[in-house]
Amino acid sequence: MSTLPDGSPENLSIAHLLHGYRSRRFTVSQVIESVFARVAAFPDPAVWITRLSRDEVFRHVTALAGRDPESLPLYGIPFVIKDNIDLAGVATTAACPEFAYTPTQSATVVEKLIAAGAIPIAKTNLDQFATGLVGVRSPYGACHNSVDARFIPGGSSSGSAVAVAAGLASFSLGTDTAGSGRVPAGFNNLIGLKPSIGRLSTSGVVPACRSLDCVSIFALTAEDAAQVLDVAEGYDAADVYSRRLGNTPVGKHALGIGTAGALRFGVPRPDQLEFFGDSDYAELFAATVQRLESLGATRVEIDFAPFLDAARLLYEGPWVAERYAAVGAFLERRPAAVYPVTRQIIAGGRTPHAYEAFQAQYRLLALKRASETAWSQVDLILTPTAGTIYTIDAVLAEPLRLNATLGRYTNFMNLFDLAGVAVPGGFRRDGLPFGISLIGPLASERALLRIASPLHRAAVKTLGALQTPLPAAVAASSPTLAPNHSPIAVCGAHMEGLPLNPQLRERGAYLLQRTQSAAAYRLYALAGGPPFRPGMIRVTSGGAPIEVEVWAIPTEHLGSFVAGIPAPLGIGKLELADGTRVPGFICEGLGVEGATDITHYGGWRAYLQRESERAPNTDRTAGPP
Repeated sequence: MSTLPDGSPENLSIAHLLHGYRSRRFTVSQVIESVFARVAAFPDPAVWITRLSRDEVFRHVTALAGRDPESLPLYGIPFVIKDNIDLAGVATTAACPEFAYTPTQSATVVEKLIAAGAIPIAKTNLDQFATGLVGVRSPYGACHNSVDARFIPGGSSSGSAVAVAAGLASFSLGTDTAGSGRVPAGFNNLIGLKPSIGRLSTSGVVPACRSLDCVSIFALTAEDAAQVLDVAEGYDAADVYSRRLGNTPVGKHALGIGTAGALRFGVPRPDQLEFFGDSDYAELFAATVQRLESLGATRVEIDFAPFLDAARLLYEGPWVAERYAAVGAFLERRPAAVYPVTRQIIAGGRTPHAYEAFQAQYRLLALKRASETAWSQVDLILTPTAGTIYTIDAVLAEPLRLNATLGRYTNFMNLFDLAGVAVPGGFRRDGLPFGISLIGPLASERALLRIASPLHRAAVKTLGALQTPLPAAVAASSPTLAPNHSPIAVCGAHMEGLPLNPQLRERGAYLLQRTQSAAAYRLYALAGGPPFRPGMIRVTSGGAPIEVEVWAIPTEHLGSFVAGIPAPLGIGKLELADGTRVPGFICEGLGVEGATDITHYGGWRAYLQRESERAPNTDRTAGPP
């Protein structure tokens, strides 16, 4: 565990901090004091719009006093928030001082993070009203790239990306409508997670295009991003675009990489790749393709035309009118308050007619249908995150044309309802970062992050803009039971990746541990089906350990979950291998009449695997628990 002379941690990655807290190598106060010192010394004040005072921040530190570091999944983790996302008691400006308001309640996603132990440090700069991919359209100043200050940081979530890359926060929240959570990650050597629309609540977020907006996550590693996602996601009835989403695997295997030919990734045809004269980016992308192949995946060239055509719709079609719907009334009242380029873009939303919106929807659906040809050939798509990077001076001279080129590989994603992860892909000869994007189907975020991890470590060796070594991949720190959550052990189709797991995820549950029961149970494949169901029976002798997963489910949703359990199954106290007892699925004794004893398989997954090998066309995956 590496620390600085003052006892503070050398790097702020989540895994590093949690290990340090739990091993008592440093305290939350030491970490936050170190963060304050780093922020004060950082030479680019345009990263910030509002820095919280020491008293404001230490109120959150004090709230952790007496808490066990094991008790919260983000205990003592400092983070920053894009200033179009509400933090209670702190002005939200969307990078427009005249638009500012002070919310009394934090955005839903921020509330979740603070409840999990994370500590807010500041609100960060952005392209005004989240309109732009450059990061320099703000009256609070042009934020600079974390590696080379002559270059743009990427936008609109510029400050959020730079803060993490520069070691001023462990992770940050951005937003992503057209690429704002991915382009800045690519330009600053970060992981940038753009979840599926509705995965993270947008309640308390100033809208850009409300039907397309996503809250995004910037992190130093894929594992850190996954840990934040576990806390931040969840259905929110207050957000009309919130959705109950499960987890879509990518390829035949949940991890994707590791079995030769198991993962098929699409790349645009050579004539559809555009690097705008940047030979370094072109070479780095070619190297990434070879790297992914060396990790066991298979390359497939696809027709990228439907994706490129859809990308042009976002700003050339009537979706600009949705931006006008969000802030047009303010723009009309206070035109001088809006950054000139931003005003020009949003004002263009006044003119589209209603029939043009329908025409654009028809065109989008046709393009989405055309894209299905590519998806029938591949499990995910690999593209550059951006085709090149520009200096700040170049962007100020040609703000619209150069901004448009940056969205070539990002603008289509929310229109097509896809998930994406931006991943570091190496460095140009001048040291500027290059990023690639993994693009997957709806709800494939976790699978993409698992693929991103080895790809990230094969490409670069340092964190963000720092010289701190990128740590070897380790299992994420074990989550802990959050307040107002109850543990529940499952042994069948509610386990991760199996068909009924969404019934847990949609209620905001998260995985605590994979383990075994005590050696006091027998497992049966119950009669009937489909759906096919396992049942665990406690016995006085002849028992064996059975594979189980323990999930944490919000207590308020436990009743609705239990109400859906069919007889002869129910919830009782299930003993785990370590002797602890948790609520879990058990079966009535009469329920095993006519059932097949499958104890010798050690668990439902192993049994399913064996059955699929015997009868490949038989689907026995469905059914609780």
